[in-house]
Amino acid sequence: MQNMKAKTFYLKSLGCKQNLLEGAIIENELIKSGFIKVSKIQDADIYILNSCSVTSHSDSQTNYLLNQAKRLNPEIKRVLTGCCAQTHKIHKNFNYKNIDLILGNSEKLEIEKYIKNLFDDENEIFVEDIMERKDFLNKFLTDPKTTRVSVKIQDGCNNRCSYCIIPYARGNSRSNNIENIIKQIDLIVKKDIKEIVLTGIHIGQWGQEFNKKLIDLLKEIEKTPIKRYRLGSLYVNELDDEIIEFLSKSSKFCPHFHLSLQSVCDKTLKNMNRKYNTNDIFRVVSKLHNSFKLPYLGCDIIAGFPNENEDDFLETYNNLEKLKMSQIHCFPYSKRENTPAYSMAQIQEKIKTQRVKKIIDLSNKLHKDFLDKNKNTIQEILIEKKSPKTGCYSAITKNYIKIHFKSEDNTLRHTLKTVNLSDYELE
Repeated sequence: MQNMKAKTFYLKSLGCKQNLLEGAIIENELIKSGFIKVSKIQDADIYILNSCSVTSHSDSQTNYLLNQAKRLNPEIKRVLTGCCAQTHKIHKNFNYKNIDLILGNSEKLEIEKYIKNLFDDENEIFVEDIMERKDFLNKFLTDPKTTRVSVKIQDGCNNRCSYCIIPYARGNSRSNNIENIIKQIDLIVKKDIKEIVLTGIHIGQWGQEFNKKLIDLLKEIEKTPIKRYRLGSLYVNELDDEIIEFLSKSSKFCPHFHLSLQSVCDKTLKNMNRKYNTNDIFRVVSKLHNSFKLPYLGCDIIAGFPNENEDDFLETYNNLEKLKMSQIHCFPYSKRENTPAYSMAQIQEKIKTQRVKKIIDLSNKLHKDFLDKNKNTIQEILIEKKSPKTGCYSAITKNYIKIHFKSEDNTLRHTLKTVNLSDYELE
């Protein structure tokens, strides 16, 4: 770097697990290149915002944080990357003029190439047409700090759901190959890490380019020394009998499923351009309940989707109750320009808010029922970080129940232990 003062940076990542992982990779790359991470914006020469653009709220948050950084440190150089940066051309209400550097989702993983001249040039934009990208950029975390480490196996999405802007931010599905993934896992194991989480934008589409399926990758992961692994979000039609049977026999797989449902009403699913129906959902969820002992079954639900009348909403609500999910992540539909749902008949914000609250209340009830069923079970926990304030460790079961306990022993992090959950308060 020509200006040695420009060595301190403050990084903020928003959004999904994949974006958080990529933020950690950015941090690692910058530190390796001689930059220094600081914990306050006021102490930084560079502010890096690794943004999310899944909802209009995400865009507003990006705007706010960029402006806040300038207020706190008027001399700071601002770098915008992530999904807001990738889709900056289609955001009409976004002010990019005063941002010093904009990097797309591919460019950010090689940030050290672009940031070194930040103080020589202004208003630089490096954003490729990600829809033209065919290859997977194999950048991974070489120095993980967490107890459970995400492994990015895939990026992009080939679906075109009527509400979703993410394909424009991430491109079409691109998969990392088995050899690269296993190398990452072997490196992680050498760091004494016991659990990985397979992440991506749409991991159910892993391997399609080279005529492989997700189960082919899982069979190879089973051969590695990793003790436990979890899967990121999946569509129900990607969990066929073969993969369910395989996972049910695994001693390494954590029975924790997060299903990208979005609705449990056929009319709404069709309007969303999802590729499954309510019968598919019930069949798969029933199979999961029957194939695993007390599996965690989470899901995403969009409330107040365009054209969703009260009967449609109640159909989703009642079906969620019948499915006995463990927890529901519910959020209101958010209008995204350049998507088909943008021009559909919209639902009033007040109604959306009411529907979200109703499903969140249901989720709280279902989650309590799930915890009650687990109270007297014997389970393996992975012990994570210890709070310096309370002296309590946090730990997690295979089926995604969080517990906390006090111990004077400071060597428990990264260890596995079998316990009776009746001795703990479950979360």
